[in-house]
Amino acid sequence: MAIAGNSNGELEKKLWETAEKLRGPVDPSEYKDFALGLLFLKSMSDSFEARRQELEEKTRDSDSRYYTEDEKEREYILSDKDEYNRENVFYIPEEARWQYFVNNATNPQIGKKIDDAMRAIEDENPRLKGILPKGYSRSSLSDNSSDALEGLINLFADLNMEAGNGDKDEDVFGRIYEYFIKQFAMEGGQKGGEFYTPKSVVELMVEILEPYEGRIFDPFSGSGGMFVQSQKFIESHGGDTDKISIYGQEIKESTLQISKMNLYLRGLDGNIKQGDSILNDQHKGLEADYILTNPPFNMSEWGKDQIADDDPRFKYGVPPSNNANYAFIQHMIHHLNDTGMAATVMANGAMSAQNNEGEIRKGIVEDDLLDAVIALPKELFYTTSIPACIFILSKGKREDKYRDRKNETLFIDARDLYETVNRTQNRLEKNHIQKIANTVRAYRGEDQANNYEDDTGFCKVVQTKEIADNRYIVTPSRYVGVETDSEDTEIFQNKMERLAADLRENFQKSEELQKKIDKSLQEVGF
Repeated sequence: MAIAGNSNGELEKKLWETAEKLRGPVDPSEYKDFALGLLFLKSMSDSFEARRQELEEKTRDSDSRYYTEDEKEREYILSDKDEYNRENVFYIPEEARWQYFVNNATNPQIGKKIDDAMRAIEDENPRLKGILPKGYSRSSLSDNSSDALEGLINLFADLNMEAGNGDKDEDVFGRIYEYFIKQFAMEGGQKGGEFYTPKSVVELMVEILEPYEGRIFDPFSGSGGMFVQSQKFIESHGGDTDKISIYGQEIKESTLQISKMNLYLRGLDGNIKQGDSILNDQHKGLEADYILTNPPFNMSEWGKDQIADDDPRFKYGVPPSNNANYAFIQHMIHHLNDTGMAATVMANGAMSAQNNEGEIRKGIVEDDLLDAVIALPKELFYTTSIPACIFILSKGKREDKYRDRKNETLFIDARDLYETVNRTQNRLEKNHIQKIANTVRAYRGEDQANNYEDDTGFCKVVQTKEIADNRYIVTPSRYVGVETDSEDTEIFQNKMERLAADLRENFQKSEELQKKIDKSLQEVGF
C-alpha cells in the first residue's frame, strides 16, 4: 500500500484513518501501545538502514577513510555497533529490521516475532532495557491481533521516517507520533489520553519559561511533550540541547515507555522514573531550574491521609482530600531552586478556591512566588471541557537578571485568543502564543522585548496588596478590567465566577459566625 500525500497533516490523517480501520472494536487505550510500539520500531529500523546505507557507500568511496575492497572488512564496518551509536542510531539486529516483518507479516506467529525483536534490540542497546513494548503475542486483541499486526506492518512499510529524507518537515516520525497520541486522546477520552497536553499549550509554556539551559523537570511527564518542545525551542534559537538535563516522573508504566521512546528517538536522554509524584517522589533532593507540567485537573482521593506531618513540601498547608491542585503546586515549589521558575496548567478553580486552598494560595502570594496567571481559552483540551489557566511560579522575582519584580504579579486574560477547529475544539495559533509570551517578556523587562504597558481587558501588573484586597483570588478578569465602561457587559462566565467566590466566602463567614454564637450561648448556659 503506497502512502500518498505528504503535506503537513495530510499524511498523518491518512495513516490514522487506516490504522483506525485496523483497530476494530479494540479500546484506544490498549491499541495506542500496540500501534505506537510498531511505529517506534519502524522509525528505529529506518534510521538504522539509512546509517547502514551511508556506511556502505563510504566503504566504496576511495576518498573516504572507510574505503575498502575487502568484503569481510566491509561487512565488519557495517556490523560495527559503534558506527551507529556515535550517530545516535540504535543498532538493529537482522531479525528485528522492518523488512523481516514485511516478509513474515502473514505468519501466525508474527506477534511472537515482534516480541523477540524487541528483546533483541534491548540486548544490543542496553539503554533501551525495559523501554520497548512487548506482549504482542499475548495481546487481548485475541483473534484480531495477527490481522491487525499484518495491517499495521503493511501500513507503515512504505513510510520513510528517517530524519532528513527530503520532506519539508524533516521530523516525519515526530509529526506522526504526536498526531497519533493526540488522536488516541480524542478517541479514548480520559482513559486513553490523560497524558496528552495540546501542543499549542506546551509551546506557550516553553516560550514563557525560555529553558535554554539547566535542569528541566516535569513531575507528571506523560508522553514527554514538555521535553520535546523544550528541545525544539532551544534548537530554533540556536542553543545547545547538551546544556539541559531532563528529569521526569510518570505513574503509568505504558505511558512511561512512550515518553522514553519519544525522547530517545529525538536524541534526548532523560532521568524519567515511575511512581506517584506526591506519594512516592522519585526525585527527592532535585532542585530544578525549570518545571513544565500539566497535572491532572481537580484530582480527588490523591492520598492526603498518607502525607506525613513533617513533609517539607507542604509548607503552606495540606490541601483537602477531594482536590490535589495545591498539593501539585506545592510539590513544584519544593522542587525549584532559589531562582527557579515553573509553568503549570491548572483548572480555573485553583484561582478562586477558598477555605484551606485559599489559605495556601495566600501563603504563596505573600511569599511573592506567583509571577503570572494566564486565563486560557475554552475547549483547548481533548480529554476535558474544564476551563483552564496557567500559573507561572518564580523564586527569583527579586533577583531577576532583567529587573526586580518584587511584590508584582502579571495577569493576562487570553480567553479570546483562539482559532476554532470544530464545534468542540479550539487551539492557540502562533500569533496568539507570541502575543502572550511577548507580554510576559515585556513584563520581565527582557532586553529584546517592548516596553510593558497595561492593556485594559487583556493584561495588568498588580501589586500584592491589591491581590490581598481581593481575598487572594487570582482570576485575571478581576484585575485586567473590560474594554467597555458599562459594568452590565461583564462576561457572564466572569460574573458567575466572581459571584460564586463571593458566595463561598459568605458561606464560610456565616459558618464561623454560627460557631461563635453557639459558643456564646453555651457559655451562658444555653
